[in-house]
Parts: sequence; structure tokens; C-alpha cells
Amino acid sequence: MDAFSAVNADKWSRLHELAHKGKLSGPEADELLALYQATSAHLSLIRSVAPESGLSASLSATLAQARTRFTGARSNPMADLERFFVLALPAAFYRLAWLTLACGAAFLIIGAAYAVWIGSSPEALRAVASEAAAKQYVEEDFIDYYSENPAASFAGAVWTNNAWISAQAVALGITGVWVPIILFTNAQGVGVAAGIFAAAGKSDVFFSYILPHGLMELTAVFIACAAGLRIFWAMVSPGPRTRLRAVAEEGRSLVTVALGLVLVLFVSGLVEGFVTPSPLPVWAKIAIGAAVLACYWTYALVWGRRAYLAGERGDLRREDAGYTEIAA
Repeated sequence: MDAFSAVNADKWSRLHELAHKGKLSGPEADELLALYQATSAHLSLIRSVAPESGLSASLSATLAQARTRFTGARSNPMADLERFFVLALPAAFYRLAWLTLACGAAFLIIGAAYAVWIGSSPEALRAVASEAAAKQYVEEDFIDYYSENPAASFAGAVWTNNAWISAQAVALGITGVWVPIILFTNAQGVGVAAGIFAAAGKSDVFFSYILPHGLMELTAVFIACAAGLRIFWAMVSPGPRTRLRAVAEEGRSLVTVALGLVLVLFVSGLVEGFVTPSPLPVWAKIAIGAAVLACYWTYALVWGRRAYLAGERGDLRREDAGYTEIAA
């Protein structure tokens, strides 16, 4: 393999140079096509010997870049957007549906355990906060949090914070340990807050503020956690695929989920900024939050299942992912 690389390195380097050059002359375009055909044959040979090598990945990237120089007109941006929202995104959400529910169940169990413990044990409550601090939290701090800043700026801050939490779950999910940490710490925080309100006999106040936006907001966190766990499992158990290809496919689908979560968190941020602190009746605020959640699950389960059965997985098209090559 070292000898083969030494013999062909100049050709590969020249192909990389031409593939990234801004404008090609006629002879350079002909040279690009000839080098592309030759390098495609080289890559096939290399993959038969070392399919997961760094050289194989490097040549695949170079060939993909070269292919974009002579495969015709760019795709229609509107068609790409339609494919993303109608096929790729709902299918990616659908693939994570059961894992999302599992993350949600774990969150609820941990949160409920802390709420019952703090709410029923005076000793545990005193370990969390003094009597004066707990009273101020229940009567002032918790409620003021939702209205002390203008709705628009508050919604933006909430969006940024939740996006950061979700980004951590997505980006560091491959480690296998970060997702459980995120789920536990967030469930602990919600459970302790619920327990403090339960001890004061004001659980209704807590849920009237947390449910309108929390239904969708927490679901978004569960989705991000599910995406992180999915790529971790692809690395641990790739199945019939090579480990590199399994992680690459799940990683690209994960990017689709991450882009979708930007929109999901934007909507939940609007609800938290404008609906939660509003003077609307409690039932109306919760109904709005429940409607947003219902819209998401309809999108993920109905549209997503339809796209999934049609063969969509939330990944790039095969030609964009670099799996198909133009015949010589």
C-alpha cells in the first residue's frame, strides 16, 4: 500500500488541486475528468484492501469534490428545502421516536423521585434550601424568572440556553456518558424545584408555569439525547456496515436532527417567552403547549413514518454522501 501511494500520490495531489481550483481551462477540465476516472479505480482497489483507512476517506472526499465540478447544474434550493422538511427531517425524527420516549421516561422517573423526596422529607428540603430561601423561591424567584425581562429577549435567551444543552447532547453523545449526565442533572433540577413547591402546597403553581413550554422544550432535549445515543450505538454495534460507515451515516442524520431542533427550540422559546408569563388562563396556556407538542409528534410519527417506509433515513442522498461514482 505504501508503494502504491508513492507511485500515485502526485496524481491524487493534482486531482485535489484541480477539484478546489476556482476556474478551470479546457485542458484542465479534461485533466480533471481523466484524473477522476483513474483515482476512482485506485479507490476501489484501496477499499478492497483497507476499507476504513485514512487514505480511503481522504480520496473519497477528493472525488466527491471533483464530482461536483462536472456533474451539471446545481440543485434547486426550493426542491432541497422541500426534501428536507417533507422527507429527511421527519424520517430522522421518526427513527428516534422510541429512543426519545425512553429518554423521557428516564427523565420523569428521576424527576418524580426527587420531587417526592424533597416534597415529603423536611430534612431533604432543609438540605436543599433554608426555609426563607425556599419561601422566596416559591413566592418570588420562580415566577419572576418568566417576566423580569422583555418577552422577546427572554425567548432569545431561553432558545440559546436550550440549544446549548441540546448541542452538547448531540455533539458529545458519541462518548456514551454525556447523555446520561445531561438527563440526570436536568431531571434532578426539575424534580428539586417541583419538590420545593410540593412542600409549600403549591404544586399547581409550579405546573402552571412549567407545562406550557416544558412539554415541547423537554421533548427537544430528549430528542437531542436520543440522537447522541444513536451515534454512540452505531460506533459500538455497527451491524453489517463497517464501523466508519455506520458512524458517518448516523452522524449525517444527526446533523439533520440538529438543524430540526433549532426550529423546535425556537418554537418552545416563543411559548416560554410569550405564553408562559401571559395573563391567559392556565388551561389555555397548557392547551397551547400541548398543541405544539401534538404538532411535533404528528409530524414525526405520521410524516416521518411515511418517509421512513419510502426508504428515507435523514441521511444525504447517496450521490451527495460520496457512495456512487460516475462510470469511466
